[in-house]
Amino acid sequence: MDASRRHFLRGHFSTGTPAAPINNGQAPIRLPWVISESVFLDGCTRCGDCISACPQHIVVKGDGGFPQLDFTNQECTFCGDCVQSCQQALFDLTEKPWLQVASIGQNCLTFDGIVCQNCKDACEPRAIRFRFGAGGLSRPEINNEACTGCGACIAPCPNGSISMHSQQAQKEANL
Repeated sequence: MDASRRHFLRGHFSTGTPAAPINNGQAPIRLPWVISESVFLDGCTRCGDCISACPQHIVVKGDGGFPQLDFTNQECTFCGDCVQSCQQALFDLTEKPWLQVASIGQNCLTFDGIVCQNCKDACEPRAIRFRFGAGGLSRPEINNEACTGCGACIAPCPNGSISMHSQQAQKEANL
């Protein structure tokens, strides 16, 4: 199927409502516990119930009207309200919420010698730490095992250096 037809069928010709910003050029981050992207896109009716249900207001209308997460103001608390509001069978609550982890880009202020640890301070599971490197500068490190993918580190980053990435995609890239 060509790209223009795919965009048309997914509603990208649109309703006049601008899409939410995507994750630094990455695929949109879907709601926690989504079975798969294909199940989500095939089954989501774009009714907006999950958007209304989110107490953190991070579920937003994305490209084509499909809900996605926007961590620019808040993090996901994994409360499950978005899942409970959905009438479709798109979620599996027996699995981990998702395989997303934070990633810090090279535009992080610490790489320019500026002291900033806002992301570390916001990270409740303490998945982000700073190690001293060459020249006495501290560098951020993320423990992917401890990172829940909640996005709490994204909003306080003054440089927009943090994005979320699929652990599965990272594993495949490292093979």
